[in-house]
Amino acid sequence: MPKQTFDNRLYYGDNLEILKKYIKDETIDLCYIDPPFNSKRNYNQIYNNVGKEDKAQAQAFLDTWTWDEHSIDGYDEIFNSGSGIYPKQCVDLIIGLRKIFGESSLMSYLIHMTLRIAEIHRILKPTGSFYLHCDPTASHYLKLILDSIFCSQQGDFLNEIIWSYKRYTAASNRFQRLHDVIFFYSKTPDCIFYEPRDEYGEKSGKADSHYKQDENGDWYRWQKRKGQEPYKVMLNPEGRRLGDVWEIPIINASAKERLGYPTQKPEELLERIIKASTKEGDVILDAYCGCGTSIAVAQKLGRKWIGIDITYQSIAVITKRLKDHFGNDVIDKTEFNGIPKDMKSAIELAHKKDDRVRKEFEKWAVLTYSDNKAIINEKKGADHGIDGTAFMLIGQNEHKDVLFSVKSGHIGNSMVRDFCHVIARDENVAIGIFITLEEPTKPMIKEAASMGKYTNPLTNQQYPKVEIVTIAELLDGKRLNLPQAVQVLKEAKRNKEVKDNPLGLEF
Repeated sequence: MPKQTFDNRLYYGDNLEILKKYIKDETIDLCYIDPPFNSKRNYNQIYNNVGKEDKAQAQAFLDTWTWDEHSIDGYDEIFNSGSGIYPKQCVDLIIGLRKIFGESSLMSYLIHMTLRIAEIHRILKPTGSFYLHCDPTASHYLKLILDSIFCSQQGDFLNEIIWSYKRYTAASNRFQRLHDVIFFYSKTPDCIFYEPRDEYGEKSGKADSHYKQDENGDWYRWQKRKGQEPYKVMLNPEGRRLGDVWEIPIINASAKERLGYPTQKPEELLERIIKASTKEGDVILDAYCGCGTSIAVAQKLGRKWIGIDITYQSIAVITKRLKDHFGNDVIDKTEFNGIPKDMKSAIELAHKKDDRVRKEFEKWAVLTYSDNKAIINEKKGADHGIDGTAFMLIGQNEHKDVLFSVKSGHIGNSMVRDFCHVIARDENVAIGIFITLEEPTKPMIKEAASMGKYTNPLTNQQYPKVEIVTIAELLDGKRLNLPQAVQVLKEAKRNKEVKDNPLGLEF
């Protein structure tokens, strides 16, 4: 039987590892990334490395960086690289920056980005484009890195795009921050660019004498560059030419496309980028795909896509977003990589020592067993071992909680007993799900069974008050079946202040 081919790919894991291992040289037409940064900290703290960071909190989604073994290994890779992927200008730049910033959180971030920008340059086609979305906290340092990698190897800096938006913030001792920066680079002078037009502005009429038609009937002209080969500019004959300041509204609280994701970008922004630098059938890669806006827009515009993210919650959000907007057919044509499919891969995820993904096993287990209907508990400390919450509909505008606790090893009867106590003493909890990587002992099964049954008054369906579910059962397809309603879920999330959860799922 021939191996199945997929239009699209979605990777769960570290984007650096995935770029190196799975993405071949010069295969991507457009790469867009919106990487995280610790933008909520005081700028002076970041620059001078003031304040100590807890290594246990250095998780990818917390937008926090710390100098650790990953930073040291990354610096050594750049400094001692024999692969030619880091130009001399880049190596010299990183050496110089480390002399200035030392072993700081900012230096850790810059090394992190250098490793990935170099890989992105490698995988871009000669005609490819790169857009890096960033805020003012580190944009000037990132541009130095981009110049050292792209401009030293026939590429060019094309634009600093200003995404301008309106929002209201508390009064302070400075002007409101009302824009983001997007850097636009080409890999070579052969970069393809489809000149975007403002469809609501003045119409330009037909192309002038500078434009010619290609074999597809598209109009183009050659744009000269000082000291370089000219490059091809495609014409959209409708509307006026766009500048490098884009006034596009942010996603407001009532917007239909809003997913409750903290760094979600509007689809209009990604649509403009994708249309400017690709045509139908081209391949787009987003190495920090988050809630999947670039992927959703690429799918809508008939592009192929590759998405990468280090958190399973992002994979869950993207999967649901694709299903909701494009149906199961898109899911069937997407290759999913990195998601545990057997006990061996589940054990590997559970035993990862990387602080950035230390809770990924728990998140994967909760979201998978709940069919992406649970909300992950992001609280640290006094959470009583609760890793997630789902909601059970028990009547009109009434619900009870379903609590999840996940254990990846060294389980015992005392853990089940403690979980039973949490379930028993909270009248707002209907049932509890205890998910374990290891097989439960007979005393554990007996302890859970002693809690009895819960009968849903709406459906009369009975559930074990506390149920033990193994990862083996989860991998075999066992799932939690709960009566639910959209309005109930939204109301429940409001009641529990889940809208403040930076990774909460919307249903």
